Formats: sequence, structure tokens, C-alpha cells
Amino acid sequence: MRTAAAILSFVLAIILPAPPATAAASASPLPGGKTTYVVSQGHLKAASQQNWVRLGSYRFASNGTVSAAMYLWWQRHPKARQRTGTVPDPSCTTKAGGAASRPRACEVLTAGGFTGAPSESRTGTYTVSGNVLTIRWKIAQTWTEQWYVRPSPDGRLARLDLKQSTLATHGYGYGSNAATSTRRAMSSVKAFPGSLRQDLTSWASGKLVTSGNQPFGHSAFRACASTTSCLTYLQPSSRGACQKSGGCPKYGGGTRPNISSIQYYLTMISKSDRRDTLWHWCTCLAMERKQFCYTGNSHVKPLMQIIDDTGAFRGWVGAEASFSTGSRATDMLAVLRISDFR
Repeated sequence: MRTAAAILSFVLAIILPAPPATAAASASPLPGGKTTYVVSQGHLKAASQQNWVRLGSYRFASNGTVSAAMYLWWQRHPKARQRTGTVPDPSCTTKAGGAASRPRACEVLTAGGFTGAPSESRTGTYTVSGNVLTIRWKIAQTWTEQWYVRPSPDGRLARLDLKQSTLATHGYGYGSNAATSTRRAMSSVKAFPGSLRQDLTSWASGKLVTSGNQPFGHSAFRACASTTSCLTYLQPSSRGACQKSGGCPKYGGGTRPNISSIQYYLTMISKSDRRDTLWHWCTCLAMERKQFCYTGNSHVKPLMQIIDDTGAFRGWVGAEASFSTGSRATDMLAVLRISDFR
């Protein structure tokens, strides 16, 4: 005969469901309330020739997990520049050399591998305490990151400012709840009503250079009529670049021809994600080689569009991955952001 206690235990077992075999992951606040971030980061040290830059996206889930899909460019494994297949049409370029108001009709180049899928993926866990985001990546070596989370005044974006990392020295990130497939056409980029400014840390010839608050004149770019995925701009002169002492002894600034113009190309890489690219080079460098389109150490800067909660364009995070055709000492690497929220 069962005791009263045994009967009560049997009844409670029927009424109360058994606990699950494994407890579900506890809910975690999203950083800045946003799920999807575009991120640029790099290991840039003056004395090193093992520097790297990464560019891609982080996706946060409310169960405290995070995943990354990134492109990696590393001095240990340099990648040659890659053709994009985009040649801006005659409405925004010229096939004539010499003095012109439009850039030359050249196929746009980008960093090696950027036209394909991300080269690496990883997962991890994250926590948010106050305004600090901490990420612990599940990889063979210890890799933790901490970022300050800054919400935009309009609440449509959140910004990540790198606090510390076991591997990276510099980094930028911007997040919203827009899908990674949400992007804006170049017509929207040109028409953006805000003021875009650039912050950048670059490595070249064993030196680090940091510059901030540089105006980025997106409205000065020329729209292309048929190649609508591209914008171009011919900067008529430059003070510091494209000089006689900077590789243009016959044609650069300070010579009799005194040509210090810069050819700029800004083009979309994919219609289905945030990838764009910026390509630029000194006109005089091509002239020194007797080339129409420069094949030397041009600047290739892969970019990821910053898109806010409404789907509006707000700038880019980006990296420079311009590996020299000569030695690693003359590579050009950088981590940058171009945004109206800085």
C-alpha cells in the first residue's frame, strides 16, 4: 500500500513536466540592439612584416552566440590584385590620355579574393556589460575581443570602437537589423545627403600613419550611364601624392609637366551583399611606365556598406590590401571607416 507521501509524489510527477535534458542557452542582449555588423580590423605594427587586415560581417543571436564571415589579407600570404570585370562606360571615363576631366577607361581592380566568397568563418560567444561587448572566438588559439558599443543619435545604427583584442590592433564596426543582403545602389551613394568623413590607420614601408576626420567627397564622383554599379572621379591635383620624389621623376608634381592627378573608381562587387571596392592610382605613375591603365602598385580598398535599420546607406568600413609587386616592405595595408556617424 502506498503512503500518502508516495501518492503525492506520483500526482506531482503527472502534473509537473520533467525538466529538459539540456538547458537552453540563456538570452543575451544584442550589442546595441543590433544583429548584423560590418567589421574591419587589422594587425598593424610598424616593425612587423607579418601584418594582416580582415573585412566582413558579424552576426549576433539572442542566445549569446556570434558568427563571423571574413576576408583575410596577410603579408605572410600576399595576394595579387584581381580584376572585377567592370569597365566604366564613356559617360564617366575617357579613352584619351593627358589632361582630362574624367578618369581613364580602365577595368577596375580590387584586392585578391574579394570577388569570391569569404575566406574564413568562425563562431564564438559574446556578452554585453554596460557599453562593452566581449567576444570569445572558438578557435585553436586564444582570441578575445572587446568593443565599446555606441548607439547613433537616431537609434538606427550602432557603432563598435575597438577597446582591446588579443590579435588585432585596430578595428571598426557598424551594426543594424538590416540583412546582409540589403545594400544600396551607387545612385544612392552619390545622392547621400550627409557628410561622409574617413578615419584610417595605414601601414607602409615600416611606418604607421593615422589620419582622422578626412572629408570624403562622394557627391563629386561622376555617375556612369550604362555601368550603373560604378562611380568615377578624377582628382585634378594632390599636394602630397603623385610627386616627383614619389615615383614620378618625369611627370609628377614638381616636374615641368607637373601632373599630380589621381584616378578614382568606386564600384559594386555584388548585388546580393554589401561588397563595394575603391581603386585609385596616380596618373603620373602610368605615364612613367608608358601605360594607359596602371599595372603597378595601385591602391585597392575593399569596402562593406554600412546600412541602417531603415535600409539607408550610411558609409563603409573597409581595408586596404595593396600587396607590392616587389617586396613586402613596400606593401600598403590599412583599416578604415567612411561614415556620417563617427
